[in-house]
Amino acid sequence: MSTRIAVVVGAASGIGWATAKVLAAEGCRVTIADRNADLARQRCAELGESHHWTAVEVTDEDSVAALFDDVVARDGRLDVVVNCAGFSGFGMITDTDVAQFRSVVDVCLTGAFLVLKHAGRHLGDGGAVVSLTSLNARQPAIGLSAYCSAKAGLSMLTQVAALELGPRGIRVNAVAPGFVHTPLTEGAAAIPGVVEEYLENTPLGRSGTPEDVAAAVAFLCSPQSSWLTGEILDLNGGAHLKRYPDIHRHLSKLMGQ
Repeated sequence: MSTRIAVVVGAASGIGWATAKVLAAEGCRVTIADRNADLARQRCAELGESHHWTAVEVTDEDSVAALFDDVVARDGRLDVVVNCAGFSGFGMITDTDVAQFRSVVDVCLTGAFLVLKHAGRHLGDGGAVVSLTSLNARQPAIGLSAYCSAKAGLSMLTQVAALELGPRGIRVNAVAPGFVHTPLTEGAAAIPGVVEEYLENTPLGRSGTPEDVAAAVAFLCSPQSSWLTGEILDLNGGAHLKRYPDIHRHLSKLMGQ
């Protein structure tokens, strides 16, 4: 089997980096794409000479288009795309500035749309796209209006893309992780009581690791899942069966309010 050409967006840290390593170990030639050019370059060096890196800004359509155009120009095709780009903010709806709301939606939803749009123009029969959505796509959380809304939108976008790209033999799926210790979740994890409440509401009793998520993503990218598309895979130790932690309550307690 020929080497598969893979692009991982947001690959310089956290789940994206774990995914890049797994795909490389499975024989893919990986392009590490991230807004942090210095860290992307460093990660690429860790993967080895056959891999590549590039800077990308997912909210800039020209940047996203250039990413996929350049990969195909260099490697001749595109087989696997994983989008891990995302970030969040915290604030009650009545206190949140619209610019703050839009900034989260721009990265988590509009950015995902741009990745799907331009990757979808290059992927061929047997191609696979996997996006990282979230437990918050289905489980609301006080103070996370923008993030919850964007990730819920990404779940539906994934299903629409599966319908549109399926006739060309392209599969589109998503993984919806629960709490995973990454740079994205450091702020929430630092608030006393948040992780503890999450674990109390998780049947398997533990948070996830980037490697847990990367393994699921790699399966969805592989030929072993060749009859699977439009799936939003809940990967959270069963946390979707209960309730999300009240971050606002724990934060207010920490601040003495």
